[in-house]
Amino acid sequence: MRVLFIHQNFPGQFKHLAPALVQRGHDCLALTLRVKEAATWNGVRVLPYAIKRRPGQGVHPWLADTETKVIRGEACYRAARALRQQGYVPDLIVAHPGWGEAMFLRDVWPQARIGLYCELYHLSDPDHLGFDPEFMPRVDQVERLRIRMKNLNNLIHQPLCDMGISPTRFQADTFPAAYRDRISVIHDGIDTDHLTPDPAARFDLADGRTLTRDDEVITFVNRNLEPYRGYHVFMRALPDLLARRPQAQILVVGGDQVSYGAKPPNGQTWKQIFIDEVRGRIPDEDWSRVHFLGRIPYDRFVTLLQVSRVHLYLTYPFVLSWSLFEAMSVGAAIVASDTAPVREAVRDGETGFLVDFFDGRALVDRACALLDDPDLRQRFGQAARSHVRGKYELSRICLPKQLEWIERLAAASPGQISD
Repeated sequence: MRVLFIHQNFPGQFKHLAPALVQRGHDCLALTLRVKEAATWNGVRVLPYAIKRRPGQGVHPWLADTETKVIRGEACYRAARALRQQGYVPDLIVAHPGWGEAMFLRDVWPQARIGLYCELYHLSDPDHLGFDPEFMPRVDQVERLRIRMKNLNNLIHQPLCDMGISPTRFQADTFPAAYRDRISVIHDGIDTDHLTPDPAARFDLADGRTLTRDDEVITFVNRNLEPYRGYHVFMRALPDLLARRPQAQILVVGGDQVSYGAKPPNGQTWKQIFIDEVRGRIPDEDWSRVHFLGRIPYDRFVTLLQVSRVHLYLTYPFVLSWSLFEAMSVGAAIVASDTAPVREAVRDGETGFLVDFFDGRALVDRACALLDDPDLRQRFGQAARSHVRGKYELSRICLPKQLEWIERLAAASPGQISD
């Protein structure tokens, strides 16, 4: 069977599924912007496609996002036509539609079955769009209309979709009811055989110190440090946390860019904005215990989680981070925001503590409660790991379900183009 993967940053969420299909003898090919020249990755032929058109000037701001996606959809369409002219015809197309690439592929291969990774449908109700009033002070009707227009890409792709896959129930349920019956909830999978507790773990700091499980280590991790992931709440709680835990070492992982939400004003970074806000309330000797690590290699990231006594995780009602599951897998004691996506993964008082997203004092209180109680930390950590192994484990649960999803997709009848 020929399977074509479409992902701007391939392999992305398909990093386990694509090689597993190769191992089963399937011919897998990927179109992506990630490479500049043809390559092979874990048996998958990876081909680049090129964007030759730039966004135009004077486009209505509500359409700017859609225009960039149409441009990528056109570029991917032209690359697909070139493949078809060479005789390539996929049986299945498995795509992440978030950047628009797949929107015209039914026109190239009308008989292919199309499976989409359904990551998120943008919701404009107050619980989502107006969740954090500090960064969205006036959620008026105009802003709701803009968000509705942002879903044009989803609405173009969904009629082309024979089947969908979504990693969590929260994400699947953001999509309109008319599409949900086609979406299977199957997580990407956590490698719990690799992400294990390690009492002997050692994490080296740039200043030459080495942290171990004997140290009081508190971790906060995001791809980028920004409000969508509660960085502002964490930073505002930091002076109190440092004062109450004079032996704690705070390890912060994350870049300076923006993954989600608004850009910071005046060319600044959210990281520095909130450092500047709280730095005056933190003595130098306490500030020396705060370590901003930037983005780190994955092996160091795993070690960081393994030495963590308490892992803090905050998020808006949005896509759940892999890092939360990875921290749970290594047996970290979790304090997380009581938001809908997190409640799907963490049971308050059983696999971690949940606190109101905006309540920095509660965040500190719960972290201190865990730091003062080794037995509770161990119980939470073991329960968290057991939960991940029982529901999100890669090789025994999630990957077999993904492969079963592929088989059902292959047996489906291809949809039609709605003109």
